[in-house]
Amino acid sequence: MKKRRLLSVALVAALGVSGILAGCSSEGKSDKTAGKTESKELVVYSPNPIEFNEPLVKEFEDETGIKVEVISAGAGELLKRIESEGENPLGDVMWGGSLSSLEPFTDHFEKYQSQNEEKVIEDFKNEDGYITRFSLVPSVIMVNKNLVGNMKIDGYEDLLDKQLKGKIAFADPAKSSSSFEQVINQLYAMGKGDPEKGWNYVTKLIGNLDQKLLSGSSAVYKGVADGEYSVGLTFEEPVVNYMNDGAPVDIVYPKEGTIVKPDGVVIIKGAKNLENAKKFIDFITNEESQTLVANELNRRPILSTVKIKDDNGMKPLKDIELIEDDQEWSNKNKEAILDQFKDIFTSN
Repeated sequence: MKKRRLLSVALVAALGVSGILAGCSSEGKSDKTAGKTESKELVVYSPNPIEFNEPLVKEFEDETGIKVEVISAGAGELLKRIESEGENPLGDVMWGGSLSSLEPFTDHFEKYQSQNEEKVIEDFKNEDGYITRFSLVPSVIMVNKNLVGNMKIDGYEDLLDKQLKGKIAFADPAKSSSSFEQVINQLYAMGKGDPEKGWNYVTKLIGNLDQKLLSGSSAVYKGVADGEYSVGLTFEEPVVNYMNDGAPVDIVYPKEGTIVKPDGVVIIKGAKNLENAKKFIDFITNEESQTLVANELNRRPILSTVKIKDDNGMKPLKDIELIEDDQEWSNKNKEAILDQFKDIFTSN
């Protein structure tokens, strides 16, 4: 306001009292906007394992000076939270969750494409403008070698063995996106490409769960590693981590077929720290971060320019029996799939 006090009397007269007040109001608004732009905070909702998020978050904080608060919960729970918060979101970014989980909520996301989009693997580019792909996530079976003994587990069919009844760790697919992707994988693999024909298998598997359904994906891999369950249906990264740490676990890529899906990162619509959210997405998808993701955090990178170390425990995709689902079908029928799974589970 000091400059305004130095204005000539003639200019003041020309503007009039209302003009001065309008100028003051405009300047105050600009200051507020500038303050928002210069925010040093960011709130991230994430279903990722805490130990996975921490190294990337720390690097981002050190590089930018932005303080990140991470709210951890299952993908389904976090998306419902975003929906309920509506036009007054408490989070800025949703980091994690499969496309099948994220795509029905695009009305709650801001459009944004990262600065690294041109380096993303061609099949996984952000074509709709909302969901930036972050990493590639195969659905796998986790096995506790001490508990299964000589039992042969090569795929989904082996999980129907009555010796495993009540010893299979599986999360509620309504709360865990990785668990929902497991259901999709089972429907397509065991239905030989026709998901409707896969329900016969899913029904039998649910019977072998013995009324045990866990609250989140982390409970699955921790339960198997800790010896509470013999096998678990989960995603690749935590199993590889436990293997590399010397835990008595092994990873099985189902012989009937494995679906590899990208997970995503999005900006929540109305984010209070919008510019910081953009910086965060650019950071976790840049080449340095993606190299960390691939070779230290054991998740497959989304950038075509980043290579995975040979000795990190992840089987090359060329050595896995890969199958695909119809993403449009999975999205369109998500609620029906969850309802059918719930009906089968509650009737067992």
